[in-house]
Amino acid sequence: MTVSSLDRTKPVAMTLFSGKCGGCGAEADVLTRGDLPFCLKETTGFVRGTEGAAEVSRGHKRTADPSKGPNVPTEGRPSRFAVVGMQQLRFDWDRLPGSESAGATVRQAMAAEEGPDPAATIVMEEVVRKENLEKALKQVVANKGGPGIDGLPVDELKKYLKAHWPDLREKLLAGRYKPQPVKAVDIPKPGGGTRRLGIPTVLDRFIQQALLQVMTPVYDPTFSPHSYGFRPGRNAHQAVRQAKAYIEEGYEWVVDFDLEKFFDRVNHDLLMGRLARRVTDKRILRLIRLYLQAGIMRNGVVQERSEGTPQGGPLSPLLSNILLDELDKELESRGHKFCRYADDANIYVKSERAGQRVMDSVERFLAKRLKLRINREKSAVAKPQQRGFLGFSFTGGEYRKIRLAPKTVKNVKHRIKQITGRSRGIPLERMIQELSGYLRGWMSYFGIAETPTVLLDLDSWIRRRLRCAVVKQWIKSCDARYHGVRKLGASDMDARMFAISRKGPWAMSNFRAIKVAMPNVFFAIRGLFSLSGYEGKAVKSV
Repeated sequence: MTVSSLDRTKPVAMTLFSGKCGGCGAEADVLTRGDLPFCLKETTGFVRGTEGAAEVSRGHKRTADPSKGPNVPTEGRPSRFAVVGMQQLRFDWDRLPGSESAGATVRQAMAAEEGPDPAATIVMEEVVRKENLEKALKQVVANKGGPGIDGLPVDELKKYLKAHWPDLREKLLAGRYKPQPVKAVDIPKPGGGTRRLGIPTVLDRFIQQALLQVMTPVYDPTFSPHSYGFRPGRNAHQAVRQAKAYIEEGYEWVVDFDLEKFFDRVNHDLLMGRLARRVTDKRILRLIRLYLQAGIMRNGVVQERSEGTPQGGPLSPLLSNILLDELDKELESRGHKFCRYADDANIYVKSERAGQRVMDSVERFLAKRLKLRINREKSAVAKPQQRGFLGFSFTGGEYRKIRLAPKTVKNVKHRIKQITGRSRGIPLERMIQELSGYLRGWMSYFGIAETPTVLLDLDSWIRRRLRCAVVKQWIKSCDARYHGVRKLGASDMDARMFAISRKGPWAMSNFRAIKVAMPNVFFAIRGLFSLSGYEGKAVKSV
């Protein structure tokens, strides 16, 4: 019996049978009408049951498994099919669009039961909907950020929209809106070098945010669970903890690959092709392509761009996830254990040989399918404790712990040196205030580290940096040094030794007199944030 042979003049009652074919040994859910006997091999269509709704699939093509043996016949059912469960379904054909034609299928019925396709909501009318725009405006203002090439600040965006939105809305709905070029800004990388950002105008950031809010609910549920970057409800901490779990399971080698200039190498045609699979509104596709091709203004000259997506706009992270989702699906199909955060990905394997094989395979896949390259100088197959992932690393041994990567410690020390510079000439209280603000933000991210000794050492080093800044202010006068530490509680003998010393500020910051005058509690009272959480408590290390 075929689906097309059903009588569509009446509602159809059907049964969803869960069972196993005795002829071929395959397990399947089968849709029949009434109790008509048939073999699974002869079906032209069946419904595969899921927890949510049935999904139509074609007949199975699996070969027989002799180890499973024949099934036991069940009374009233085909002798070659054992029923292990059933569910009643009802289709009312005359309520289905196009069901009057002889080509109406069960797929149409199930689509009608499931509701509209979520991708149908990605239309320009949804982008310019009032509630969506109000939410986008609130988010852009909260993000702050500098102006683009037009000089319009974030604080003036609401006023600008009140005066110009009707015309802008008409252009968006007509597909005639054209984004402005982005402003090129080079920012220093923590590890050296610079990263070029493309800062869109405040208006374009507002429109991109409105697009993002419409596209995210459709695309995000389809992304891999191994992707953690720039997704609602997901963050870098989850990726690091999952990586630790893989290592504890015995995957003690990591394939750490770095995509060479990923945001500068994104192929526009590939990305637009993947967007067109779900987005059917030509106005939105045109607008996204214009954002990708928007020129970069540098020193007053606009440079055209034929590849890459500028970092700095709200839409860029989602576009990168859409493109790299194909890599995620490929790794999942191979059964790999991996974590990806934007363009930073680690794959965990059990041997170095397997890691080298995976590295070569992934490199070929990226080059062929996504037109991307791996930076071999920054990529490696190594033990997890020898590599960093999102600023963290892991300890060796039987009990694995999350620790700060050596590069992270180096970077935070570099920033602290800038704040506590001896030649800044600012009061100690102000220096502590600036430093504490930075340390709180830093600790909110790196606080999941499970090695407190590093934090204790950093705390001790920070206090010495502050003592050194104070000593620098006293360095030219012996009297200033003597009276300074005496007022803070140092003994006369210690103060004299401190005052007559000919050493430099850093060496003098470790003298007994200055440590007694400025103990740990001295800085805690003045609001210094302690990384280890021991401020104001008696600790031996000073």
